[in-house]
Amino acid sequence: MRFSQLLIPTLKETPSEAEVVSHQLLLRAGFIRKLSSGIYSYLPLGLAAIRKVERIVREEMNRAGAQELLLPMVQPGDLWKESGRWEKYGPELLRFTDRHGRKSCLGPTHEEVITDLIRLNVHSYKELPLNLYQIQTKFRDEIRPRFGLMRGREFIMKDGYSFDASEEGADATYRKMHEAYHRIFSRCGLAFRAVEADTGTIGGSFSHEFMVLADTGEDTVVICSKCEYAANMEKARCLEPPAISPPPLLALTKIETPGKKKVAAVTEFLNISAKELVKTLVYMAEDKPVAVLLRGDHEVQTVKLANALGVNTDNLRLAEDKEIFDTTGTPSGYLGPIGLTIPVLADNELGRMHNFAIGANEKNFHLLNANLHRDFTVQTITDLRQITSEDLCPTCGGGLELTRGIEVGHIFKLGTKYSEALKATFLDNQGAEQPFIMGCYGIGVSRTVAAAIEQNHDKDGMIFPLPIAPFQVILLNLSPKDEAISAASSQLYDQLNKSGIEVILDDRDERPGSKFKDADLLGIPYRVMVGKSFSEKGEVEIKDRATGTTLNLPLAEAGAKLVALVHDALAPPQ
Repeated sequence: MRFSQLLIPTLKETPSEAEVVSHQLLLRAGFIRKLSSGIYSYLPLGLAAIRKVERIVREEMNRAGAQELLLPMVQPGDLWKESGRWEKYGPELLRFTDRHGRKSCLGPTHEEVITDLIRLNVHSYKELPLNLYQIQTKFRDEIRPRFGLMRGREFIMKDGYSFDASEEGADATYRKMHEAYHRIFSRCGLAFRAVEADTGTIGGSFSHEFMVLADTGEDTVVICSKCEYAANMEKARCLEPPAISPPPLLALTKIETPGKKKVAAVTEFLNISAKELVKTLVYMAEDKPVAVLLRGDHEVQTVKLANALGVNTDNLRLAEDKEIFDTTGTPSGYLGPIGLTIPVLADNELGRMHNFAIGANEKNFHLLNANLHRDFTVQTITDLRQITSEDLCPTCGGGLELTRGIEVGHIFKLGTKYSEALKATFLDNQGAEQPFIMGCYGIGVSRTVAAAIEQNHDKDGMIFPLPIAPFQVILLNLSPKDEAISAASSQLYDQLNKSGIEVILDDRDERPGSKFKDADLLGIPYRVMVGKSFSEKGEVEIKDRATGTTLNLPLAEAGAKLVALVHDALAPPQ
């Protein structure tokens, strides 16, 4: 393809609306254009990169035995009501009513639709296992779409669903998809980790997120320095406190703490560390108050708390001061667990604490030397807190690193959540009716392109991994009016095309500096320059965009070298 014939509306200035690097560069390089909030048009280069990701996904999903289909984007509301998600999913589900008064939605995901398809068409264990996937546009009505393709309302996604007759079969399918996802993101040329994750509104028993590691990532990822343990913050497990012999339990003592409400102020006044204080927080869970006990220097992990309470995170929030006083009769800052009449949950860390400070449930007073079980009891003790870099790996006890990542894939073991709700069953080998055991496997295709840019860029522009670059080579004719240079450029261009190399020829009548800037901005892996060196020595210069290394070769050798470089980079993992 010739640059002069392509729609590549590059921008010299960064649009003010673009907050993150990928959004800035995708706009500046002419890959996307905004239509409305969270909705983008994919221009030729942007679509080319997306198609590269799609091809890798298809090849690896097919290799793993999955079958591609295509499901409707518009879904009947009755199906979602049958599964129980019509109201539970929240406002991100774009609901509407057609001319006949039937309620429908734009599909953010397709568990209901695929389960309905299978319950009507698969009836025997002999037809299992089944693994089906699609690559399709999704819509989620995000309240604050931002970051371009990272969190839009409309996006391209691969979603897959498996149906097995047994738990063993479902586990085997899950492992197969886990391996396929590793191959997909490896082939995309990305540095990533598979991390333990919360199942969220999709449901299910356990899941893994595939996170592209990038300093600009919006999620925090917890990684062990010694073993393969990795998790997102919502799922990261804190090492269970070891059993220790308790010290002598001291007498509970009431002490005045005038005006001291915050942890820092209380601990300074009492001359203790935050690790010696237990704070009592009140949350509203589906508008009902619950108390949460936490060590003074720790923070609540909201998803863990929501899971412990069996509520959706959308229905969980910190109580306001008035709600706290109305519920407990105590102003916030002085609340403690003794005598509370609302449900009380405690973090595991309290199991190793003794003689700690708590609020006295009286304004301007705290209690010293409080002890769990002796002075108060709780309904539940479980892991409720946010993990920190001071924690140790729950698997091997090694040190933990908190880094940044971008979620690009998510796999779930769903179990029978949807098959039971939708009464999707098959006959087993004994003739008994059983619910399908399901799995769910998603990849944000358009998001993967954005994540690749977040991970691979510099001050001059994008640095595309070769497997997903819109073109593999950009060939710069630096003197379009020079017949010899133009003829050499065309000769190399034709040779690369015939060899199957995806090459763009910059044939524009522009200054060399402008062509260099555009080439760097677009992030094409290999840049070939035909200019002064060819006129003087018969050589062309090949530059690797990622490393900056250059190579000067005679024109006759350049084509073969580029073919070898591209083929080596595209060799699939075994």
